[in-house]
Amino acid sequence: MKKLIIAVDGFASCGKSTMAKELAEKLQYIYIDSGAMYRAVTLFCLRNSLISKNIVDVSQLLDVLDELRVEFRYVPEMDKNGTFLNGENVEVAIRSSEVSSLVSEVSKIKEVRETMVKLQREMGKNGGIVMDGRDIGTVVFPNADVKIFVTASLEVRATRRYKEQILKEPNITLKEIKANLNHRDFLDQNRSESPLRQAADAIVLDNSEMTPSEQMSWLLEKINEKIAKI
Repeated sequence: MKKLIIAVDGFASCGKSTMAKELAEKLQYIYIDSGAMYRAVTLFCLRNSLISKNIVDVSQLLDVLDELRVEFRYVPEMDKNGTFLNGENVEVAIRSSEVSSLVSEVSKIKEVRETMVKLQREMGKNGGIVMDGRDIGTVVFPNADVKIFVTASLEVRATRRYKEQILKEPNITLKEIKANLNHRDFLDQNRSESPLRQAADAIVLDNSEMTPSEQMSWLLEKINEKIAKI
């Protein structure tokens, strides 16, 4: 049976990564978190003082971009894949609110996107993958077998994000998270390089009022419909 390329795009904090990861497990496919790759580059910029007052020193970043190695490896103690930056497991570090607030600034840089897209295409060239991000169905894999575009209301997304972050950052507020998401939405949709867009042939999933199990049932139904046509 042909192994599909499944592209999952959508807004921040829609639960894309969790959903895509579970879908990959059920299909016994490889899961690729493209957003984690951009977060890793953002973390590198922060650690190396390449971002000041929300402005990226693009020239210095491009000088070292080819030296950055972003990959995914299974981590036994976590019992899941982790994101590695130049050999270091940065899975926890890339999920901070600081990285979240700046990742859109880094990901809009043309050369960064070109480098990450090249890596993503190499990872998924043989199919059997579920990849989530902002431009998977429009840029990375425009001929993906299945394209899902995920959305939810800002209120729902902010609340979900708040419940996650409050455990890591007790001083974070719902208002801050909502403002951050609103800003990220604007940047993602209005950047010149690979803006967030719904592919013309994508299936829209609004999960504002869906439980995880309802969402997975919906997804598997759509996937099985595609498989039946092959």
